[in-house]
Amino acid sequence: MGRKRVERFENDLKVIDINAKGMGVAKTAEGAVCFIKKVVPGDIVDVRIYKKRRGYFEAEPTRWIQKSKQRTEPVCDHFGVCGGCKWQHLSYQGQIDFKEKGVVHNLKHIGKVEVQEILPIAGVTNPYYYRNKMEFSFSNNRWLTMDEIQQEATIERNGLGFHKPGMWDKIVDVHHCHLQADPSNEIRNALRTYALENQLEFFDPRNQSGFLRTLMIRNTQEGEVMVLLQFYKEHKKNREAILDFIVSKFPQLTSLLYCINTKPNDSIYDQDIHCYHGQDYITENLDQLQFKITAKSFYQTNPQQAKVLYKIAKDFAALKPNEVVYDLYTGTGTIALSLAASCAKIIGIESVPEAIDAAQENALVNQIQNAHFEVGDMKAVFNDSFISRHGKADVVITDPPRDGMHADVVQQLIKLAPKRIVYISCNSATQARDLNLMKSHYEVLKSQAVDMFPQTHHVENVVLLELKTTDE
Repeated sequence: MGRKRVERFENDLKVIDINAKGMGVAKTAEGAVCFIKKVVPGDIVDVRIYKKRRGYFEAEPTRWIQKSKQRTEPVCDHFGVCGGCKWQHLSYQGQIDFKEKGVVHNLKHIGKVEVQEILPIAGVTNPYYYRNKMEFSFSNNRWLTMDEIQQEATIERNGLGFHKPGMWDKIVDVHHCHLQADPSNEIRNALRTYALENQLEFFDPRNQSGFLRTLMIRNTQEGEVMVLLQFYKEHKKNREAILDFIVSKFPQLTSLLYCINTKPNDSIYDQDIHCYHGQDYITENLDQLQFKITAKSFYQTNPQQAKVLYKIAKDFAALKPNEVVYDLYTGTGTIALSLAASCAKIIGIESVPEAIDAAQENALVNQIQNAHFEVGDMKAVFNDSFISRHGKADVVITDPPRDGMHADVVQQLIKLAPKRIVYISCNSATQARDLNLMKSHYEVLKSQAVDMFPQTHHVENVVLLELKTTDE
């Protein structure tokens, strides 16, 4: 029952929705779901169906009968190829409308909860150049257009950019990305040119060989920039030459780092990171707080919207000076530290030891003495012993990964029975599932979505739960 190649045509289909892959959603005359490339809600099109999957068809438009008012021209030359920014052909207002619609749908149909107040989604003023971290891959096997394939003998095969969706060994060579502000594009393009001119080996993902592997660029709102080059093997002369080139070309860099990674995967979290120039961290400001960000640190990738997200969380929590707060899945403690001044004490839990180290260091940097952090698996650490050590929480903030909270954590929350829970989620479907498990004990007072990732389907959602009162 796998995919089937078909060839059929459907006329006069109205696009009613858009999916995570950026494909429009329509229904045929028989009621079958049809996912259509290059269209947005409101388009009316004739299509050629080219693939049948279990439960739906995939198609491409052959003629536009009517174009949607929500359609917009993508600004990026790589749109539709690199796999990012899949909603770039949908107006920004359309994007946030459909994100909000999706969140509300999940809360009602998956969570089966009644939300007393749904606040308007918090959008952005500029839906481009918002990311503070980008990662690019070097490859000797870049994705080629049909025109380039015909010139195969003379075409340059090395590239630096993003993995082509569905092709793990292909890299889309990116010349201008609209997600991170300069000097990001300048750095990437200068490195590509230098590597090609000096005939440096680009990584071969199939044979696990080569020299240049990945490039990571991080920046801050204050203009600090970190560059991390990952090499597959050590070649001291070539390594120092390319790092010296970066320093001379971009003397404004705050941090220039490198690592030698010979593993099959390019994750850096178990690697030794070496500082070649400047310092080994950059500093981001969040209101009155400062956060040291290292190569391995987690920090919200949209810092402007992070301020909006944390303000909503703070407003929902409505903390009092005498209250004890738990911050579950605290990461590097950004939420905990931003709330510490409003409560008696706050305790964060996180499974990643390096994140807890960063949280504790940032507490010292900001001279915050009422924030405490523990490391460990959430379902193991968040137990009766934890509560007896730190005292019963009046308020709990929880910001789990996309999979949501483990069922044991939900049950421990119900047992703890804090007066208020602020649930932040990057996946409103798993958030809704968890809310359903708690709905016998908690009222859902408020919900507000926050657009952290324009041009994509991703959206954060913040929910306020209040403990139900029982009649005596």
